[in-house]
Amino acid sequence: MKKIGVILAGCGVYDGSEIHEAVLTLLALDQAGAEAICFAPDIDQHHVINHRTGEEMNETRNVLTESARICRGAISDLANLDASALDALIIPGGYGAAKNLCNYAFKSAECEVNEEVATAVKSFHKEGKPVGFLCIAPVIAAKLLGCEGIELTIGSDAATAKDIEAMGAKHVEAKVEEAIVSPGTKIVSTPAYMLGPNIGAVAKGIEALVNKVVELA
Repeated sequence: MKKIGVILAGCGVYDGSEIHEAVLTLLALDQAGAEAICFAPDIDQHHVINHRTGEEMNETRNVLTESARICRGAISDLANLDASALDALIIPGGYGAAKNLCNYAFKSAECEVNEEVATAVKSFHKEGKPVGFLCIAPVIAAKLLGCEGIELTIGSDAATAKDIEAMGAKHVEAKVEEAIVSPGTKIVSTPAYMLGPNIGAVAKGIEALVNKVVELA
């Protein structure tokens, strides 16, 4: 059974991992006959958002602790990830990917990627193992690997596509049910909720990405 690492960024679309995307990734991996191994950095979230009102809350939450909610507690500190023990890596989207795993939400193309996330992505890529990016997470790939001219998709959002290209990568427009593989690499991306419009449509694209990642692993 192939073992696929999944990096989570908290629990909730506005300040963590997009829950639908994360759960659909775990489901698709199981259906593909692969084992999902979840990780998250042991850091504080950038902030906490009340998902009912959209307002920022006066409290602090831990990314690793919150991520554990999604995978029923079966999660490890990202600092302990060993790329040599896994076959591939997937990073779901959600604002947490752009606030906690990197700071793209605040610095756009000038963003910085969390050191542990950067080490993980670069390690898998260096070993020739697949890495999948959902929704907004391709900006992480662009920042880390854009110098290689990789191809990525976030759907069709012009502003984000411009930032991806400013970081050296090439943006390719794609439909929500599509997943693209950057030529000559094992970098896979799909728009997910960057396009929506609903969980059923997003599920098709995530299943396509997962199947490509597992096939390439």
